[in-house]
Amino acid sequence: MSTRSLLISAAPFRLAPLCVGLLLATQAHAAQTTAHDPEQHALQLPPSVVTAVQQSSPLTVVADPKDPRQPVPAADGADYLKTIPGFNAIRSGGTNGDPLFRGMFGSRLNILSDGGVLLGACPNRMDAPTSYLSPENFDRLTVIKGPQSVLWGPGASAATILFERDTPRFNELGGRVDGSVLVGTNGRFDRRLDATAGGSQGYIRVLGNSARADDYQDGNGESVPSRWEKWNSDVLLGWTPNDDTLIELSAGRGDGEARYAGRGMDGSQFLRESLGLRVRLENLGEVFRGLEGQVYYNYADHVMDNFSLRSPNPQDVMAMMRNPMASNVDRRTLGGRLVGTWEWASVELKAGVDAQRNEHRKRASMFMMGRYTDYDQFSWDKDAEFHNYGLFGELTWQIDEHQRWVAGGRLDRASVTDYRQTLGSGMTLRANPTADQTRSDTLPSGFLRYEQDLQNLPATWYAGLGHSQRFPDYWELFSASPGPIGFVQPMESLEPEKTTQLDLGINYRGEKLEAWASAYAGQVRDYILFSYGPGMMPGHLRSQASNVDARIMGGELGLSYRLDSNWKTDASLAYAWGKNSSDDRPLAQTPPLEARFGLAYEQSDWSAGALWRIVAAQNRVDEGKGNVVGKDFDSSSGFAVFSLNAAYRLSPEVKVSAGIDNLFDKTYSEHLNLAGNAGFGFSMDDPQAFNEPGRTLWTKLDFSF
Repeated sequence: MSTRSLLISAAPFRLAPLCVGLLLATQAHAAQTTAHDPEQHALQLPPSVVTAVQQSSPLTVVADPKDPRQPVPAADGADYLKTIPGFNAIRSGGTNGDPLFRGMFGSRLNILSDGGVLLGACPNRMDAPTSYLSPENFDRLTVIKGPQSVLWGPGASAATILFERDTPRFNELGGRVDGSVLVGTNGRFDRRLDATAGGSQGYIRVLGNSARADDYQDGNGESVPSRWEKWNSDVLLGWTPNDDTLIELSAGRGDGEARYAGRGMDGSQFLRESLGLRVRLENLGEVFRGLEGQVYYNYADHVMDNFSLRSPNPQDVMAMMRNPMASNVDRRTLGGRLVGTWEWASVELKAGVDAQRNEHRKRASMFMMGRYTDYDQFSWDKDAEFHNYGLFGELTWQIDEHQRWVAGGRLDRASVTDYRQTLGSGMTLRANPTADQTRSDTLPSGFLRYEQDLQNLPATWYAGLGHSQRFPDYWELFSASPGPIGFVQPMESLEPEKTTQLDLGINYRGEKLEAWASAYAGQVRDYILFSYGPGMMPGHLRSQASNVDARIMGGELGLSYRLDSNWKTDASLAYAWGKNSSDDRPLAQTPPLEARFGLAYEQSDWSAGALWRIVAAQNRVDEGKGNVVGKDFDSSSGFAVFSLNAAYRLSPEVKVSAGIDNLFDKTYSEHLNLAGNAGFGFSMDDPQAFNEPGRTLWTKLDFSF
C-alpha cells in the first residue's frame, strides 16, 4: 500500500480529537444554552428531506447544508450547489465537479468559507475550490445573485457564495453534539461529528467528517470510474467576554483522493491546511455600530497521477501517458479584511478594505530510460504570484417602511507576476517572453438597487444594475497552451472581463403559496473564452484563451404550495442563454433548461416525498469552445429522473431518512461533461459523455443533542 493510500485509510483516526469535544459537550449538556444561541434549532430536527431550496429574498438564497436532501447528500461544495436552481457542475467523475451559476464559471463565482478564500492549484481545476469543502461542516450557505454585492472580494460577476459557521454563545457551561452517518449504494459511507462546549466566556468547537464511495454503475449496469475518499477536520476556539464581542481562532486540515472518468490523470492528494483569526465588535456607539476584522491562511497541496487509482494504458495514443507520471502543484493564499458599520436614522453604511496574496508552485515526476523518479525528488518551481487590494463600501437607505435603495462600489488594484522562465517542453521548449514581468490593473465595480415591499401583497420586488470588472485568473493566464514562437501569450493579450448586468426579482409569501422569480440580462465585454484545437502530438489538444464580447440572459423561478396541513408541492425552473456576439455563435458551456417538481407528505414525526427532475436537450453549442475545464463537443439529449425519499423522527434529537435516486434506473448524462477519457477505454476520435449513476439507494441517520 502506498504512503498516500495509508494517509487516506488512516483518516478516521484523525477524528480522534472529536472524542474530546464529544465528552465535554455530553457532560455539560444538562446545562441550558442561552436563547441567543443561533444553533439551538438543531435540538429539534426537522422531519422532512429537502428537495427544493426556497429563496430567502428576491436576491439571495439561504440554506442549511446539514439538512438531509435528495439526491444523495453532497460529497463536496459543487455537489451541494447544483441542487439550487441556476447552478450546474461540470462533471468529471463521482466527485469534485466544477460549479457554474447561470452558465458562468470559475472566478466569476466568488466562493468563501468562513470569509476566507481557498484557491485550488491544478492547472485544469481538478481541485476546484469547492472540492475542499464539506458542506455539512457549515451551518449556513448564502448565495447572492449577480454583481449585487461588493463586500466579499473582487470579481463576483455571476454570484457570491458564502459557506458560513454560526457563533455559539452560552450563559453557563453547556454544549451540544450533532452528527450523521450515511450508507448507500456503490460503497457510499459518510460519517460526521460536530461537538461544541463552552460557557459565558467562550467555546470550543470540533468538527470532522470522513466519506468515501466506490465506482458507480450507470443505468445500463456498466461501471463508471469514479471512486473517491476524503476527510476534513476543523477546530474553532472562541472568546466571548460579552454579547457584543467575539474573538475566534480556527484551524483545519483535510485530504482525499478521487479518480475521474473524464480526465487523463486522477487526484491522489487533496491536502488542505487552514488557519484563521476573526474579531467582531458590535454596539460600539450610536453611529459607529460595529467593526469586524479577519485574517486567513489557506494552503492546497494537490497531487495528480496516472497510476495510483488506475493503470497507465500502454496502447494510449497519447505517448506521454503510456508511462507512469505525476504532478504536484500547490497554492498558498493569505488574505484579510476589515469592515466597519455606521448607522444613522435611515442609512446604514458598511465600508472597509480587503487584501489577498497567493502564489502558485509546481513540480513533476520524470520517466527516463525505463526509470521513474517521483515528484518529491525535485525542487518546487514557482510560476505565478497574484496580489489584490480592495477598497469597498455598501450603503442602504431606508426611504420608508416599504422602500429602500442599496448601492455599493469597490476599487481593486490587481497584479500578477510571471515567474516562468520557459514555455513548452521538448522540441517546443523556448524562453518565456514575459518572464519576471508584472502586469497590473485598477478595476472599478459597483451596483445600484431599488427594493420595495408591496403594501397590498406579502411580496417584495427589486431591480438592480451592477457592473463588475474581473482580473484574469491563474487558469486563464497560465493554463492555456503556449503558442508558437512569436505568439502573443495570455499574460500580454488577455484584458480584464467587464460585466454589466440588470437583475430583477420578486418574492411572494402567502399563507399557502410561496413563489419567487429572478431574471437577468447582461453584456460582457472582453469575456474570456477558451478555444480547443489539434496539438503538436496525436491525441493532444491545444487550448487558447482570448477575449470576445458576449450577451447573457435568463432566470430562475420557483413556488411551493401547501395543499393542506399534510401535503405540499414545489416546483422550480432555471434557464440560461448566452451568445458570443463577436463571432455570432452560441456561448459555449451553457447549461440547458431544467425543471424540478416535488411532492411531499408530512404528518407528525414522519414524511415522504418525490422529486422529478427534467432537463431539456441542449442544441445551442459551439464545438471546441469552452473554459479551462470543459468544452462543447456535441449537443446533448434531454432526460428525466424520478426519485423518492422518506424520513422518520425517532425523537426530537434523532431522525432517520432514506431515499432512492433515479428510481427507474435511467441511463443519462449531463450536458456539462468532460467526456470519457481514453485511459479508461473511451473513444478519443468520437468524444462521448460518460453516464451518471443509475438507481442509487441511501440511508442517513442524523442526531443532535
